[in-house]
Amino acid sequence: MYLTPQRILLAGATGLTGEHLLDRLLNEPTVECVLAPTRRPLAEHPRLENPVGELEALLPQLSGDIDTAFCCLGTTIKQAGSEEAFHAIDHDLIVAFAQRARELGARHLLVISSLGADVDSRFFYTRVKGEVERDLIAQDWPQLTIARPSHLLGTRIEPRLSEQLAGPLTQLLPGKYRGIDACALAWALWRLALEQGNGVRIVESDELRKLGQ
Repeated sequence: MYLTPQRILLAGATGLTGEHLLDRLLNEPTVECVLAPTRRPLAEHPRLENPVGELEALLPQLSGDIDTAFCCLGTTIKQAGSEEAFHAIDHDLIVAFAQRARELGARHLLVISSLGADVDSRFFYTRVKGEVERDLIAQDWPQLTIARPSHLLGTRIEPRLSEQLAGPLTQLLPGKYRGIDACALAWALWRLALEQGNGVRIVESDELRKLGQ
């Protein structure tokens, strides 16, 4: 059974996946409005609301009824500057965004996590991703979709050297470990948003690639 989202809240619209998803949403005639807070202004569109500023400060100011929320936030420890700063963005801000989306009436949250997310992971990055998943599940969403992509492929405004070097190699890996194009991930998220369901669904990278074809 499918449900067409009408009013969308999107975090991370200027990121690699978020920009593709925003383009997808604004080209869907069934989408009434996209509320996309960003640090830098987006191109104007008649169905786009774009509050500009730091997301943490903007969250309390967001208003209006929301049907579906997408969270495409994410950084690296290098970009954040420290593990603490990374945790503040990739955990605290995501959880706060999700809570605000619920307060605005969103029934379905779709969030980008990571391959290997696990609260017991030995690796800081995947451990934080596991903690995010745990804390979002604890919010008891009517419908929560967690996407676990592998290495993201695509051209960023601010290139990440590690992604540029590893990208071609991940294309040779099997199954869920193979790299996934950010545009395909965005398309997969949109298709998942159209599915009406209940509870938590975790979607691994190989399934995301199929959905994004």
